[in-house]
Order: sequence, then structure tokens, then C-alpha cells
Amino acid sequence: MEPSTFQIAKVAIVTFTDLGRDALHVYAGLATLFLSALLLRKPLRSWLPWLMVLLVAVAAELLDLRDDSLTSGRLRWGASAHDIVNTLVWPTVILLLARKSRLFGPRPG
Repeated sequence: MEPSTFQIAKVAIVTFTDLGRDALHVYAGLATLFLSALLLRKPLRSWLPWLMVLLVAVAAELLDLRDDSLTSGRLRWGASAHDIVNTLVWPTVILLLARKSRLFGPRPG
């Protein structure tokens, strides 16, 4: 079976950047967080940019699970969970720091 367009794009990005897949998940999570905050005009202390990261991570893993199912007939739940965690770790740290500390400016209220 032919790989999906999504898988071809992922392989192209890995090849072009010469980065590991784990590193790309970290970068994708950070890029999604910052772009979402910028485009939605929300501060980093807002849950909305973080939720966008979660949405993107879950959507990407659903595509991966679908492709795994079609190509190998099995679902790699552990790999998907690992990827979601890698994508969410730093956005979660930034969200918590923005909400609980003064690192990103004074807290509202």
C-alpha cells in the first residue's frame, strides 16, 4: 500500500531538516503554541493556544493511527501517546509558567 500524503510530508520534513521525529514534535508543539497565540491574539496564559496544540497533536496522531492500521493492520498506541507527550511538554510548561509566575509579565488580577 502507498504511504499517505501526510506520511510523505512527514518523511520530507525529517529529511529536509535532518532532525529526529521526537525533536520535530517538540518544535511543532512550540510553533503551534506561539502561532496560535499570535493569530488568536491570546496571551500565553490563556488556555486557547495550548488547546490548539492539543488539537493539532491529536489530529496528527489520529492520521498516524489510521495510516498504521491501513499499512500494518495494527495500532501503535504507545508511539502515539509518546508523540502527543513530546508535542505538549514545553507548551504545558510555558502555559503553567505564564499562569503561575511573573516570568511573562505580571499576572492579571
